[in-house]
Formats: sequence, structure tokens, C-alpha cells
Amino acid sequence: MTLDEYYKEYLTLHKNKWNRRLHFLGQLMTIAYLCVIIGFNMNIFAYVLLPFIVYPFAWSGHFFFEKNKPAAFSDPIKAKLCDWIMFRDMLLGRL
Repeated sequence: MTLDEYYKEYLTLHKNKWNRRLHFLGQLMTIAYLCVIIGFNMNIFAYVLLPFIVYPFAWSGHFFFEKNKPAAFSDPIKAKLCDWIMFRDMLLGRL
């Protein structure tokens, strides 16, 4: 399955606007965390947590609003890529 096909399927798991907003907030927190790491010249091990910052936000959206299983449980790499694609689409007003 191509990333475009997966993204279409990924969006079916993110129909609720509050779930999407939580994903968006999680991505903003990921960017903020990265800025803190760089700004304070933190230890290289701080980067290990970077991919996981979004999950408490995203998974709570799935639990409370969508009532479905996050895509990261089935294909974490594609799900992470699609999360950033969805973030971009929300920034550009496509969603």
C-alpha cells in the first residue's frame, strides 16, 4: 500500500474534529519540545523522546472522541508520516 492510499485510510480514523485538534496540538508540542532541546543544547538522549510527544494527545483523541484504535498500533512508521501530513493539511486549511 502506498503512502497516499494509507493516508486516505488514515483519515477515516480521524473524522472527529476534536481528535484532529488533539493530533495538531500534539504535533505543536513536538515542535516546541524540539525547540527546547535545541535552545538549551540538551543531551542527545533527549531526542529519543521526540517521536513520542504526540502520542498522549493523539491516543486520548482516539479513546475519548473516535472510540477506535490508533493507526500507530498497526503501522507506526506510516502512521507517524501521515500524522505530519495531516498536520500540514490542517495548517494549509485542507482539512
